[in-house]
Amino acid sequence: MDDLDRRKLLSGLCHGAIFFSSTLVSIGIPIAILFITDDPVVKENAKESLNFHINLYIYAAIYAALIFVVIGIPLLVALGIASFVMPIIALIKVLADPSQPYRYPFIFRLV
Repeated sequence: MDDLDRRKLLSGLCHGAIFFSSTLVSIGIPIAILFITDDPVVKENAKESLNFHINLYIYAAIYAALIFVVIGIPLLVALGIASFVMPIIALIKVLADPSQPYRYPFIFRLV
């Protein structure tokens, strides 16, 4: 496997980890890839994936607290849709241009 294929595979795995489960496994895969690889593009994709997962958990906690105020339910639905659509967009972008790391819009970069 050459470097370009490895980069596509690992970057796609980072962004697609959310589809394996919504538990800590989805965060564990990008963390493992972050520590294993030496490729700077894959590291950036792993960090971005981690940031996206962490933001999803933070937003879900906030929106769940807002369920008692009627606006929380539509926000949780929107978050569920975004947690499905945004990784698909990231996978498409990463596989189309593996030399550029994908950046999710509207998230806080904590890692």
